[in-house]
Amino acid sequence: MKQKTEKYAVTGGIGSGKSYLLSRLADAGFPVYSCDEINRKLLARPDILAAIRAYFPECMRGGAPDKKLLSDLIYADADARAALERILHPAIMRELMPRMTAHPVSFAEVPLLYEGGYEKMFDHVIAVVRNEEERVRAVMQRDGLTEEEVRARMRSQLPVRQLKEKGCILLENDGTPAFDERISALIAQIRQNTPQ
Repeated sequence: MKQKTEKYAVTGGIGSGKSYLLSRLADAGFPVYSCDEINRKLLARPDILAAIRAYFPECMRGGAPDKKLLSDLIYADADARAALERILHPAIMRELMPRMTAHPVSFAEVPLLYEGGYEKMFDHVIAVVRNEEERVRAVMQRDGLTEEEVRARMRSQLPVRQLKEKGCILLENDGTPAFDERISALIAQIRQNTPQ
């Protein structure tokens, strides 16, 4: 009989603390995956490169996509963003799912989970939520972006209000030690519910 697997998606807006949660889950011994990491590797694959070259020739530099040019374009043009997502997102999921189902319980950071309609591929969704101004400051500092560049990325993501309506596990990041305590409690609960 096939072993039951529990696949958790970790989602939330840019700068909410998803990567920190994943690092804590990894420290606790759980297998963790990042769609952004898979995406970076896919950008070197010949078929993906060819598709990006066909749609976005102006963003190619020396045979590879210029990530800054591509980012500026897709966050300014919703049609361009949708075209890039059609190229990348199905390929990311095809890479991700077999990795996750190899473990009794696993976690994946999926930034555009609901936006892409991928929530049904997972058994549980954890959404990390954080005050918008704190997110803007954190991403400006982390990525060296302007406030407008950060807000453009935020506009492409589901607002926190809508995330809260999705019925997922909400994890509030208020920038205090209480966030760590919430993560510890969540890890304990997941361990308790994980099939042995």
